[in-house]
This record gives sequence, C-alpha cells and structure tokens, in this order.
Amino acid sequence: MIKKIKIDIYSDGASLKSFTLLSKNRLIKGFTTNPSLMLKEGIKNYEHFAKEVLKIVKNKPVSFEVFSDDFKTMEKEALVIGKWAKNIYVKIPITNSKGASTAKLIQKLSNKGIKVNVTAIFTSEQVRDLLKKVQFKSKCILSVFAGRIADTGIDPKTILKKPLLKDAIKDLEKNSVPALEKNKTNDNTKIINHEYICLLYTSPSPRD
Repeated sequence: MIKKIKIDIYSDGASLKSFTLLSKNRLIKGFTTNPSLMLKEGIKNYEHFAKEVLKIVKNKPVSFEVFSDDFKTMEKEALVIGKWAKNIYVKIPITNSKGASTAKLIQKLSNKGIKVNVTAIFTSEQVRDLLKKVQFKSKCILSVFAGRIADTGIDPKTILKKPLLKDAIKDLEKNSVPALEKNKTNDNTKIINHEYICLLYTSPSPRD
C-alpha cells in the first residue's frame, strides 16, 4: 500500500545505528539531520560524524546543515560540507535568526554547484519569493515545516493555502520561464514527506 503513495520518505535523525538500519530500507529515499539532533546524541565532532554517515549512506541524498547565522560564515561552512560527497545537500534556512533572507547566499552556492536543502519554510509566499530571486543551477530541496505548523495547533492547510507550493512552482515556471524545448524542468516535482513536506526542484537550464 505505501509503495503506491506518491511521496518519498526521508529519515531525520543523528544516530549512526539508525542510519545503518534505514539505509537498507527501500522505502527510505534520503536522510536529513541537524546540529540540534547531533547535540542530543552527544556528537562533538561534526565532520567526523558526517563522514561516518557518508560511509553508510552512499547512494541516497543526505542533508547536513550549516550552524552559523551570518551569511559569510554560512557560505564558508556550506562550501566545506558540500565537498564531502556527491550525495550531500547543504541545509540553509530560508532566513537567518534575524529574519534576513538567504536567497542571495543560496544563489551563490547553487552557482558553485552546491546542492541546497532550503529549510524552515513555513508559507507559500516564502517559496514564491525564493523562486523569483533564485535561479537554481543545481538541484535543490525545499523543506516546508508543515509538521511544525501543526504542532502549534494550527492546520497547515490554512497557512499553506492556495496557491499551494507545487502550484506556485508550476505557475512560476509557466509565467516566468520561456517555454523552450531545452528549458523544461522536472515535470514530476517530488513531494517528500517525513516530519515536513519537501519539494525537490531544479530550475530550467538556460539555452546554450
């Protein structure tokens, strides 16, 4: 039954035992973690832990998050993390703790070939704004915290109201991107669901 559901399930955690167990599960399509989860597990060396994970998970996407708040340091961390393996996505929050947009940073990283997982998204408007400002040169995951919204007692559907996220992306492509044969993006935009909804998105490539 679960194989018929059109979602990809990602595991979120910081336990090597869990990574080992779930990496063998065909239903698990990818992994994500963050510094807070690592702290709870008593992990003290971020890079060592990440490389241990990458020895276990070699053929599925794994997202590791930057841990700084200023854009310059975030960029440095992202460039280091992004080089650890080909299956890495670097998690960048859509805003920093001061509410400043990370769109310019995300664009710079994408231009350099870094696959980004834009995290902590809460509204459709944030997705629309991001996609208007950023022309992704590399694959990108958009992580929407629908589960976190629900935890507050609010129905995520009232926040992520129409146009829904997927519709927002389709609408943006239709109206802002020239309908050229070589400019088509992935029509099967994936909705990935673990503790939040994710959209796997790749911008159309410019004509050579």
